Amino acid sequence: MVLLLNKTSLYSTFDVDSFDSLDNVINSMAPSMVEYYLSDLSNGNEDAYLNKRNIQNSLCIGDYSLYIDYDEEVYLEIEDSIEDDFETGSLW
Repeated sequence: MVLLLNKTSLYSTFDVDSFDSLDNVINSMAPSMVEYYLSDLSNGNEDAYLNKRNIQNSLCIGDYSLYIDYDEEVYLEIEDSIEDDFETGSLW
C-alpha cells in the first residue's frame, strides 16, 4: 500500500526541515517509535500511485518505506503482512 503524505506533518512530527535530515533523526530513535509515528501519519490517507522511476531518495524502516520524488512529494509505502503458513484457518 502506497500513501501520499503531507510533507509538513511528516517534517514537524520528526522535527526536521528536509527529507535528507530524516535519516539521521530516524536512526537515533527507537524503531518502535518511528513505526508508531509513521502508522499515525498514515491514518486517514488514501492509496496513491507512485511511479518508482521518479524517486529521488528513499528510506526503509522495517515494514515502512519513505520516498520523495522529483516533484518533492513524499510517499509512504507499507508492506502487507504475510500470513503464517503454519496457522490453521477457522472451521466456522
